Amino acid sequence: MKALLLRARGRMFVTTTLLAIAAQSSVAATVVVGQVAPISGPEARQGRDYGTGLQMYFDAVNKEGGINGHTFTLVRKDDHGQPAETVALTRKMVSEDKPLVLAGYFGSRNISDLAASGLLENERLALVGYRSAEIRDDLPMLYNVRASLRDELTRITAHLATVGIRKLGLFYEDGPNAQALVAAADAAAKKADTSIVSRASYAPNTTKVAAAVDQFITTKPQAIVMVSSGAAAGAFIEAYRSGGGSAQLLAHSGTELEQLSTRLGEEQMAGLVIAQVTPNPYRINGRLTKEFIDSAKAQKIEAPSYAMMEGYIAARVIVEAVRRQGARPTREGMAPTLNSMDNLDLGGYSLAFKPTQRTGSRYVELSIVNSTGKIRQ
Repeated sequence: MKALLLRARGRMFVTTTLLAIAAQSSVAATVVVGQVAPISGPEARQGRDYGTGLQMYFDAVNKEGGINGHTFTLVRKDDHGQPAETVALTRKMVSEDKPLVLAGYFGSRNISDLAASGLLENERLALVGYRSAEIRDDLPMLYNVRASLRDELTRITAHLATVGIRKLGLFYEDGPNAQALVAAADAAAKKADTSIVSRASYAPNTTKVAAAVDQFITTKPQAIVMVSSGAAAGAFIEAYRSGGGSAQLLAHSGTELEQLSTRLGEEQMAGLVIAQVTPNPYRINGRLTKEFIDSAKAQKIEAPSYAMMEGYIAARVIVEAVRRQGARPTREGMAPTLNSMDNLDLGGYSLAFKPTQRTGSRYVELSIVNSTGKIRQ
């Protein structure tokens, strides 16, 4: 009798253990994060760096055992900066890789076409973190971890007014929402008691800037605000300075210092002002930057960048959304969870999302490039 009881207890123990293991394995999963971005082509450096920032934080989380038992993997596809490829590759990724969430997309037309395709809403698939040089209303399923372009224009024009510069030029991409960009720039200039006296654009996804350079050489604004891709900004600065243009040049955050430095000489870059929407990735000024810099060193990343920092921030938001969902995070649960993040403090950088607010930050500061091509803030 005693032997039978012991055997029964043994079977119960084994059964309970197996059920516990099965339950645990059914809960723990790999969270797939998808990025479709320019990994080759003119904007390749920014696309790669953004992905590196995402991977940097995912690796750190995975090393500690994940979140609620879940680990993270980043699947990346190269759209070469082409909008048609962005949408097609995202469809393919959704079908083949089953991402829980997307991150790190680039390009005004790319983002517009993806939103217009209906793919994100139909699949209940949130996109967390993207770069676009256009003015748009917040759209369902699109969550950004940076300040809006409108915030950047306000900060830039206010700065120019404080130093007595009143007559501005606007250099921009002639994309699908160019009219809204021009209107927002005019409104920001008017608010700062300045005015945009000259405007010139270039064709989307190109670096054809010659006509714009000629126009600004002729009209001679005191300062030129550049809202463009990094590649187009580099081409413009090079041609404008070579042509004798002397206006103060100010760029929105999509113009990466690291990208420009590979093309331009120190004399061409000296005095350039760049709006930044994340903390400086080269200097510790809070918990976020310390953790970023420490992680970069631990993973032997030798050349951190602003795009990398932005990807790192996007990864932290994604991980936090997964953590808040608990044992069984779902694609459908991401948007409601993000909408409830009304005060996420990352340590020197805060974000807030709501059902009617999907631009998470208002952080904008201006960087000035010194005579050696380095940032002076």
